[in-house]
Amino acid sequence: MSKSISGFSKLSKIDKIDWIISTYFSGNHAIKDTLKQYWNSNDKLQQLHDEFIENTISNYYLPFAVAPNFLINGEIYTLPMAIEESSVVAAASRAAKFWMERGGFKAEVISTIKIGHVHFMFSGNSEKLQGFFDEIKTKILSDVQPITKNMEHRGGGVLDIQLKNKTELLDNYYQLEASFETKDAMGANFINSCLEQFSSTLKTEANEYSEFTPEENQIEIVMCILSNYVPECLVKAEVSCNVENLNEDENISANDFAEKFIRAIQIAEVEPYRAVTHNKGIMNGIDAVVLATGNDFRAVEAGVHAYASRHGSYTSLTHASVENGVFKFWLEIPLALGTVGGLTKLHPLVKFALELLGKPSAEELMKIVAVAGLAQNFGAIRSLITTGIQQGHMKMHLMNMLNQYEATANEKLKLIEHFKSETVSHTAVIEALNDLRVKS
Repeated sequence: MSKSISGFSKLSKIDKIDWIISTYFSGNHAIKDTLKQYWNSNDKLQQLHDEFIENTISNYYLPFAVAPNFLINGEIYTLPMAIEESSVVAAASRAAKFWMERGGFKAEVISTIKIGHVHFMFSGNSEKLQGFFDEIKTKILSDVQPITKNMEHRGGGVLDIQLKNKTELLDNYYQLEASFETKDAMGANFINSCLEQFSSTLKTEANEYSEFTPEENQIEIVMCILSNYVPECLVKAEVSCNVENLNEDENISANDFAEKFIRAIQIAEVEPYRAVTHNKGIMNGIDAVVLATGNDFRAVEAGVHAYASRHGSYTSLTHASVENGVFKFWLEIPLALGTVGGLTKLHPLVKFALELLGKPSAEELMKIVAVAGLAQNFGAIRSLITTGIQQGHMKMHLMNMLNQYEATANEKLKLIEHFKSETVSHTAVIEALNDLRVKS
């Protein structure tokens, strides 16, 4: 049977499912029941979800959790987190409670500039092109006024536009690089609309520029697009306390804890293999809040990891030090987030998440998200240098394993109690569950 199909997007949702079942699942209609059980019983809400993207056949659920006790700049928050990984929410909550008793988290937005480019090719004289750009720059900015009017009313808009010569990287390659302030919007649609208008003005004016030869008039616009690398849209989060107040573990002194913690960070700063896993843990916290608040976690991930490589090698996003008996742990990352537009007014749980956070501005959300990443990293490093990562993580993962092997409610209660003093592993869980069933 052919697995290709014409006109798939025009089929109804049921017809799409029927085609998938007949083509890939040998007509097993139990698959349809699985897909339909995740449909929302509220038809209006289901239609809303169906229209978020194309070719929808069902909903894919992620757990939606909260992590309380985050003291950020003197205010207590409960953070919404959407994530499937065990122990992430628990670790964030534990770190939040730890630091709430030591003054909490401090966070500040350093800058909020976003960047976009008109990428184009020009085979003529670069100095002549620069002179042309200098002459039409005012025209470029005035032509985009109908697009920027509302954004300027909110305090944003186009900050600047420059011509960039990139011919050393690629023959005949140039850019118009524009910087933007988009206030509480992430701003992708606004930025891309501005860039397309810039390119239109560039082409029109080039055709009329008397200094260009006929060949030079042929500016080739390749594409107009914002960048998800936002090294000038930065936020910093940090915690600090006296070293003697740092640790609650009786098996390690506060001084030893601080020393091992800093060593762990230093390893992530110099060893890319460790840095990738280290930063992944940071992103556990960041992505969970970004996703819960309806923001683009893929864009955040791409920008953050590019920032971690900005000096030529991949390195840790967090840093730690002890000076004059004070332990300090901090994070500085690029975050382009929005609290208006997109899903913020459409997805009911996104609206709930933003209301839970007190309807934050984009800058306030940047601070909250950065703190989530810092808390997550603190929790992970603390586990790594004390008990080891598996003890806490696998105990949190225990319920997933018990569900995988269809443990009953009574079996779950007994095995949770059993593994309070035993090492959790898949083999150990299977053996304990089998022993329990044999005895029963």
